[in-house]
Amino acid sequence: MRYVAAYLLAALGGNDNPEAKDIKKILDSVGIEADDTRLSKVVSELKGKNVNEVIATGYSKLASVPAGGAVAVASSAGAGSGGAAAPAAAVEEKKEEKKEESEESDDDMGFGLFD
Repeated sequence: MRYVAAYLLAALGGNDNPEAKDIKKILDSVGIEADDTRLSKVVSELKGKNVNEVIATGYSKLASVPAGGAVAVASSAGAGSGGAAAPAAAVEEKKEEKKEESEESDDDMGFGLFD
């Protein structure tokens, strides 16, 4: 990630096609020793590409990745039943979490460790 971040910093600074020496200079300025094989891999993969187009492509790929365990299960169950089950499952889960928190707070019987 540090090599990609340094590449993006160089591109943000106005260098449309950063080279390995540009990235190495950025990494050296913050005390990071650059690994030449990883550095050359990043440069070769991004050479000649527009950074904004690469980021846009990445966003579209990330949009297809499911995020969160319970939401993914609820949404897959909701797809078969018309989609109404997903919000209901999320609300039920939140109520359950609040209930557990209130039970835990009663366990100390008014005596706190740092009170």
